[in-house]
Amino acid sequence: MNLWLRLLHLVVSAFWRPRLDPLVEVSRLSFRVWPHDLDTSLHMNNGRYWTLMDLGRADVMIRSGLWRAVLREKWLPVVSAGKIRFRRELRLFRPFELQTRLVAWTDTSIVMEHRIVSRGREGNEILAAIALVRVGLYDRGARAFVPVSRILAELGRPDMPRPPMTPEVAAFLAAEDALKGAA
Repeated sequence: MNLWLRLLHLVVSAFWRPRLDPLVEVSRLSFRVWPHDLDTSLHMNNGRYWTLMDLGRADVMIRSGLWRAVLREKWLPVVSAGKIRFRRELRLFRPFELQTRLVAWTDTSIVMEHRIVSRGREGNEILAAIALVRVGLYDRGARAFVPVSRILAELGRPDMPRPPMTPEVAAFLAAEDALKGAA
């Protein structure tokens, strides 16, 4: 139920938030750790991080306008891989921000970075977790992933150059491809 309320709030509030250019801007969503987010160690459950990151990707899709093409074409958003690094715990009632941005893409997939950031007593940023996810839009009719060039065209940026891949992203994609080959 918790996710549904947060999703409803996200969708409704998107109408009052500015449009987002996901190729150059960062989605920022504010949350607080609630009792139903906790695990038996009384800090935010590791699975909850992934759930909240779904909302970050939804925010990017809604505020960029990409949701229109997704609905029109009956595309299905798919996460094919993810890697997370937990750095600091988040305890009950702690406010935090989810930052979501696109960092790289291939012909048929996009790599997004999610950062969970809280604030210290002096106002400094404290990175609680960082994750990379490989995502794509699946066209059920064509039984294939939508080319990123088509997604860029839907975003009104068909000529956007591919950003250089950082060593972290290259290692993430290589590990994901190796794991895919092992199955």
